[in-house]
Amino acid sequence: MSRRTRTLTIGLLVVLAVVVLAGTVRVPLVALGPGPTFDTLGAIDGKPVVSVTGRQTYPTTGHLNMTTVAVTDGLTAITALQFWANSERELVPRAAIYPPGKSDQQVEQENSAQFTNSENDAEVAALSYLREPVKVVVGPLSVDAPAAGVLREGDQLLSVKGEAVTSPAQVSQILTTTHPGDRVPVSYQRGDAPATQGTVTVGARPDGPQGFLGITPEGRPQDPNQIVISLGDIGGPSAGLAFALAVIDKLTPDDLTGGKFIAGTGEIGPTGAVGPIGGISLKMIAARHAGATVFLVPAANCPEAASHDPAGLQLIKVSALADAVDSLTALKQGRPAPGC
Repeated sequence: MSRRTRTLTIGLLVVLAVVVLAGTVRVPLVALGPGPTFDTLGAIDGKPVVSVTGRQTYPTTGHLNMTTVAVTDGLTAITALQFWANSERELVPRAAIYPPGKSDQQVEQENSAQFTNSENDAEVAALSYLREPVKVVVGPLSVDAPAAGVLREGDQLLSVKGEAVTSPAQVSQILTTTHPGDRVPVSYQRGDAPATQGTVTVGARPDGPQGFLGITPEGRPQDPNQIVISLGDIGGPSAGLAFALAVIDKLTPDDLTGGKFIAGTGEIGPTGAVGPIGGISLKMIAARHAGATVFLVPAANCPEAASHDPAGLQLIKVSALADAVDSLTALKQGRPAPGC
């Protein structure tokens, strides 16, 4: 074998080795892309995504789609390069999705728990918007919470300062008339035990002059079986806004969508506040591919959304559940709605 042939052979073997490695060795990246969308007013495999039993419901029209982001793991250098060249995909460090120190199973369990919490918060936010009472329970207590000697996490809070509690937001509203050091009566129920009376000496809020209990009030539907959200294999909290709107649409005679194809995203709190989410540009692409013409955007995501707006998609800025309802009503009536 001549020197030239030997050099060429070695070079080809090196190239082949690089190609093999590029196609088999994983890189610490994942690809994000537009995921599936689901109509919260519709059904999947014949089962309604949002079902209501035991009370009056009303027909709906159009679509109200929640959106998702697809995650592709196990990338090699070659597949990563292919995704990088795709304008509808984003490459991010794998640690951003699967943090070091947590197993993939733990991450999936956390995402599943967030989704379950978003279902509950969506129901509570919708019922509170409709001015229907919900059950209020004691959530996590702050460090050195003034109520720690009286209330425990999981207690149902019945009244504060003699006023019946029917929503999480009401607790802080009642406390606006108190001052640090005031003794405030509370009524609560622990498990199946009868209602119990107690007194809490309220502390000082770090952000205001009124007193506080040091608890996180959390809402629960009075009847957990009356409204059921059925959507499996989805994780994260970003479907909350779409779920809450679907509940309102089914429980009120007004047709929220007016026959339009609405899509959106947004984490929702039990008081109706809409929080930002990740992957907004990819979710808008998914919505447009599905046929949406209007997209509900959390206010904090508006700058990013406006810079990635797909053609033919009207962006509506939303800070709270009431904003979304008002904007959909305006669109149905042919009036302008606040955009990004």
